[in-house]
Amino acid sequence: MSVSETDRYAVFGNPIAQSKSPLIHKSFAQQTKQLLTYDKYCVDVDGFNKAADEFFANDGKGLNITAPFKLDAFNYAHKLTERAEVAGAVNTLALQADGEIIGDNTDGVGLVSDISQRLGWAIENKRVLILGAGGAVRGILLPMLNKKPQALTIANRTKSKAEELANDFSSFGDLNAHGYDDIEFLNISFDLIINCTSASISGAVPPLSQKNFADKCSVYDMVYGKEETAFLVFCRDCGIDQRADGLGMLVGQAAESFYIWRNVYPDVDSVLKQLREDI
Repeated sequence: MSVSETDRYAVFGNPIAQSKSPLIHKSFAQQTKQLLTYDKYCVDVDGFNKAADEFFANDGKGLNITAPFKLDAFNYAHKLTERAEVAGAVNTLALQADGEIIGDNTDGVGLVSDISQRLGWAIENKRVLILGAGGAVRGILLPMLNKKPQALTIANRTKSKAEELANDFSSFGDLNAHGYDDIEFLNISFDLIINCTSASISGAVPPLSQKNFADKCSVYDMVYGKEETAFLVFCRDCGIDQRADGLGMLVGQAAESFYIWRNVYPDVDSVLKQLREDI
């Protein structure tokens, strides 16, 4: 593939200092022998469109988008992939040869690939519980439903938000919705539990019951850190051996963005190992 050293990529966010995207994508580029540059920009909260226009007018080929600009990117794109459209958010912008900018959302694919490929945990025909009903959940539901779980349940502190999500995605598969205080929810066992809340950041844990853990249950927390999150520690204390945090999802969604831009899949494991050592 003939490439130009002037091909520019970047991540937009505010704040952005904490972003690991430059390290990830530069590692991908080195690994796959792609000639490109990748930077990070702290964009004014009301200046997304101007910054994106300037970027693409100056040899910019693609952008990753993080908080608080995923809705801005959704509105900025000329066309949307199905997964971006149903998620209502965009984390990847890609300039096409005809000048159109495609908006995509790779979060769900990153999660699913981390769970099913890297970790080797089954999703198909399994009872899956998703904790939370925010934007992160909206971004992963379609890829999760495409894996054909036996049942997919959304549980949230505010039941109406879980019900709204279940209704919005009902055309893609059957979903159940519960509030944390539903007695029925507390008596259902699950094969895979994914924590999509930010509770672990403050050391809190969603109100799970021991009955929620099926035999050989696997648990996943989107939050990651140097040590196991509060959610994963709680699950460990409940006897759950298969536990993982969200660092693999971070690298997985970046790998999907890289493929969209460069048409080559990088190796995730080596970059994930590097990141894990650097945390």
